[in-house]
Amino acid sequence: MTVSRVVNKTGPVSAATRAKVLAAVEKLSYRPNSAARALVTGKSGILGVVTLDSTLYGPASTLYGIEHAAREAGYSVTITSVGTPNSSAIAEAIETLRRLAVEGIVVIAPHAAASKSLEGAPLDIPLVAVGGGQEAPVPMIAVDQADGARRATEHLLALGHKTVWHVAGPVDWLEAQDRETAWRQTLKRHRVRAPRIIRGDWSSRSGYAAGQALAREKDLTAVFVANDQMALGLLRAFTEAGIAVPKDVHVVGFDDIPEAAYFSPPLTTVRQDFIEVGRRTFRQLAEQIDGREPAARDLVPAELIVRESTGPR
Repeated sequence: MTVSRVVNKTGPVSAATRAKVLAAVEKLSYRPNSAARALVTGKSGILGVVTLDSTLYGPASTLYGIEHAAREAGYSVTITSVGTPNSSAIAEAIETLRRLAVEGIVVIAPHAAASKSLEGAPLDIPLVAVGGGQEAPVPMIAVDQADGARRATEHLLALGHKTVWHVAGPVDWLEAQDRETAWRQTLKRHRVRAPRIIRGDWSSRSGYAAGQALAREKDLTAVFVANDQMALGLLRAFTEAGIAVPKDVHVVGFDDIPEAAYFSPPLTTVRQDFIEVGRRTFRQLAEQIDGREPAARDLVPAELIVRESTGPR
């Protein structure tokens, strides 16, 4: 019983006794038998995550944040990736995880189709969506995309620009929709005209193409780009066109990828706290596992990180 309390962190044990048990565990290379523990406790200690088959910074960092929070709480994570985010693929992934006796499931759902598929999600297992949109039929956690886009747009307007252009993400991604809508609303609130949208696919290549198109605009002075990877391509296109950033044009990205501080020039961007997203996701899942009712919506604040790409005008 004492060993169980130490290994499973389930009861009070003195510091001296805990040290002795942990020393024995190390000496004997003891590893808890998760299958045996599940039979005794009825709990597997495993959480399931359904995610897109994507190496994009947002989904990948969200997954890392969830894994980090789960490990801190003593859970392991089983991941199922889907290539095409449609209803049948998401449903099949959820059913696969249920057969593995996971205690709860997280669906990373930044895509509109993935969010829509949650309408038929099972009700007999704790379930949380990350980035599932305001209409998600299950508890949802997300970074406040609208607030981040508002901060980026208002930052550029405060520098004296007459308007702000926008390089948007794919139309079927919820985060791209939220950022674009907030950009439009911010311009409207400041009684500023909204230029035509230039749309990319999150890649640096599409940002480069957007930069080439924007370089031909005579009234261009400020651009809000929906992610940092596209901003990287845009900066390259501007350099080739003889447009100096920030002397001629100010640029703001979104995500604050680790490389953003080393772009040329270093990129002003909106930071998303994926570790906090992971913590809150696990907390909502744990509340359901314990039989409590979690909040329906939980938004993590975004943070504007100002660097040299929006230097003084």
